[in-house]
Amino acid sequence: MTDYDKLDAWVNAHFDEEVRFLQELIRVPTDTPPGNNAPHAERTAELLQAFGFAAEKYPVPAAEVQACGLESITNLIVRRRYGEGKTIALNAHGDVVPPGDGWTHDPYGGEIADGKIFGRASAVSKGDFASFTFAVRALESLGAALHGGIELHFTYDEEFGGELGPGWLLKKGLTKPDLMIAAGFSYEVVTAHNGCLQMEVTVHGKMAHAAIPDTGVDALQGAVQILNALYAQNALYRQITSRVAGIQHPYLNVGRIEGGTNTNVVPGKVTFKLDRRMIPEENPAEVEAALRQVMADAAAACPGIRIDVRRLLLARAMQPLPGNQPLVQALQQHGEAVFGQKIPAMGTPLYTDVRLYAEAGIPGVIYGAGPRTVLESNAKRADERLELEDLRRATQVIARTLKDLLS
Repeated sequence: MTDYDKLDAWVNAHFDEEVRFLQELIRVPTDTPPGNNAPHAERTAELLQAFGFAAEKYPVPAAEVQACGLESITNLIVRRRYGEGKTIALNAHGDVVPPGDGWTHDPYGGEIADGKIFGRASAVSKGDFASFTFAVRALESLGAALHGGIELHFTYDEEFGGELGPGWLLKKGLTKPDLMIAAGFSYEVVTAHNGCLQMEVTVHGKMAHAAIPDTGVDALQGAVQILNALYAQNALYRQITSRVAGIQHPYLNVGRIEGGTNTNVVPGKVTFKLDRRMIPEENPAEVEAALRQVMADAAAACPGIRIDVRRLLLARAMQPLPGNQPLVQALQQHGEAVFGQKIPAMGTPLYTDVRLYAEAGIPGVIYGAGPRTVLESNAKRADERLELEDLRRATQVIARTLKDLLS
């Protein structure tokens, strides 16, 4: 047997254990918001200890967490050192959006049905807590001479931008790997992704009794004018095309709106939150300035209306860094061998906290256990699920890749 055969065989022999590990992770909720994620980190550390993996716990100060609208974050690092050489980080995030309605399986049950495991974060990205952990265990089972080291980074701030997850670990100097792989899906190696600008816009008018509306200024009507101007931008964004395969054009979404006090009162204030996805070729400062101008012009056309605009998040696009080719080549080679098909290297319209590693000068890619598309996984929808065969094979691909890079 080759070393690759031995790695594959170890994963197969321990796959039931890997699935049970993932089930335990799913059963500890990490809904964000509210973002009380320290309990999951504690449970993860406990489970890792059973494998002989000592997890270093790094709680983010409560004041910093609460300032971001969350409740608790403890990030984990597991360091495995085999000798002199490069350090490869494997990062997955445990925080996830709340389940929402429409589930036919318990969102925290980790139920198995039709060859799939169901549960919130099963695909994004507790599945890669499992694939990364068991890939490292498989690698170490060889007893082969290795050069360098591996770090498991299990973090809890991807949904709110990552600044208190990987960003916090990097800024504190707690880690500085040479290469990194972040949680992703099995049928493509992602080397670039979109950026994201999120803003909160408050439209101010003047409240009045609905019987005498002329004595007030309707903030909702003002908000409608501003929203129409923003939505008109989406038609223009379609004329901008990215050169990165897998990424098409910029787009804008308004995901939340609230305001008013009662049905018989002219609303004096309306607030909405928008999400502007930026392709890698765009300049974030220019994008933000243009959006602010569009909204200011629309508000100026509504007498008595004024607006306050607050930036919530600026996540820059992930750009491929020189030095990521060994990762790309190894994952493509072993992905094709294990899955029996070509594994393309491409971009994705998502944004992730992987960009923070790239901004720190660390070459990386996105690859892990999952289907061909986010839609197939039902991530952020009811009945999120992960094909068990994708979990098995992704674990084998990652183990093989680590063997190549550290041999």
